[in-house]
Amino acid sequence: MNIEKFIQRAEVLHKGLADLYQTANVLPWIPPDLLPQAFKELYNTSKIVQLAAEELYQQNEELVQTRNWLEAQRQHYQDLFEFAPDGYLVTNTEGIIQEANLTAAKLLNVSKHFLVGKPMINFVLLQERQQVHNELMQLYQSDRVKELFVRLQQRYGEFFDAALTVAVVRNHQGKAISLRWMLRNITERQNRESAIVKNDGDFFNDRPIYKHSKGETIPLNPLVICYVCQGLVKLSTYCETGEELLIGLATPGMVFGSSLTSLNIYQATALSDVNLVSIYAAEIAASPNLSHTLLPKINQRLQQTESFLVICGRRHVQERLHDLLQLLKREVGETVPEGTRLSVRFTHEDIASACCTTRVTITRLMGKLQEQGLISFDLKKHIILKDFD
Repeated sequence: MNIEKFIQRAEVLHKGLADLYQTANVLPWIPPDLLPQAFKELYNTSKIVQLAAEELYQQNEELVQTRNWLEAQRQHYQDLFEFAPDGYLVTNTEGIIQEANLTAAKLLNVSKHFLVGKPMINFVLLQERQQVHNELMQLYQSDRVKELFVRLQQRYGEFFDAALTVAVVRNHQGKAISLRWMLRNITERQNRESAIVKNDGDFFNDRPIYKHSKGETIPLNPLVICYVCQGLVKLSTYCETGEELLIGLATPGMVFGSSLTSLNIYQATALSDVNLVSIYAAEIAASPNLSHTLLPKINQRLQQTESFLVICGRRHVQERLHDLLQLLKREVGETVPEGTRLSVRFTHEDIASACCTTRVTITRLMGKLQEQGLISFDLKKHIILKDFD
C-alpha cells in the first residue's frame, strides 16, 4: 500500500471516530457508562495507528534517501568500471563472461552485448589455451592474484600480446564463485622494449668490453656504472655476523654499480662468464639519449631490489624460499620440456643468503620440494621448477 494513502486513511478514520463519538452521545438507547469507555479505547487505538503511520512515513523517506544514495554510488562505480583505461571482465568459474567494460570490448573488437555469455578462452590463441587452463586450475587452490602473458585474438582481427591479471572471488564459505580479469594490450610496450634493446647497440658497440670469469669478483669504480652485455652478476653485501647477503642479480641488459647504492659493503661476483661495458656517470649527465636509455634499466634494478626486500620480510623461511624461486624463475628462467630451468647454477649457500637463513635449512627445504616433485636438477645441477607456483 502507498504510504501516503495509508496516512490519509488513518487520518480519515481518526476524524470519523471523533464524529461518531459526538453523534453517539445524543442517542438515548446506548447505556451512558458503556459509550465513553468504548470510544475512548477506539480513539486511543486510532491515535496509535496515526502515530505509527507518521513514523512509518519518516522511515520510508529515509529508506528512499538511502536507496537514492546507493543507486548514485552504484552508478559511480559502474562508470569507473565502464570507462577504466584497462579492460575488465567478470566470468563465472567456468570462464563464461558475465560482465565486460567498454575497454575490454574494444580490445577484443566485440560489442559488450556479444561478449556476455561467451567463454573467455575462445579469445586465447589455440596453442596457449591448455596453459591458461592449467594456470587457472592452480589459481583455484590459492588466494594469489595470477598474471598471465598470452596472445589474444580480436574478433575478425589480429592477434596481440596481452597481460591478463586474474583473481578468484570466493563466498563466505571460501568457495570460488567467479573470476575477475584485467586485460592489457602490451604489444606496444614490448615493441618499445625491443627497440630499446636494439638501440643499446648504438650506445655500447663502440665501447671496450671487460670480461670476467665465473666466480671472479668484479672491481667497482664509484665513478662508473656497469652494463651487462652477457652473463649474470651476483650483487651482495655482508651482515654483522659476517654472512653474505644476496641483494640483487644483474642479468643481460641491466646495470649495477657502487654509485647506485648507499651500502658501505657492496660486492659484485660473476656467476657465469660475464661481459661488461663501463659507462661513466659524467657521460650520463651529459647525454640525454644515454640517460633515457639507462633510466629504465636503473628502474629495473630498483624493482628487483624491492622484490628481494619483500622476500627478506617474509615471516617463514618456506615463504622466503618460495618467493625467491619465483623471482629467479622470472629473472633467469628458461623453458625446457621438464618445466622452467634456472640458467645459472645457484648453490644452497647462495639461496640461503637470499633467504636470510642457514644452508642446512635450505638443503632440508629443497629436499622436501624435490620429494614433492616441485623441483628437480639437471646434469649440471641447475634447478628445474616443475609447475611451481
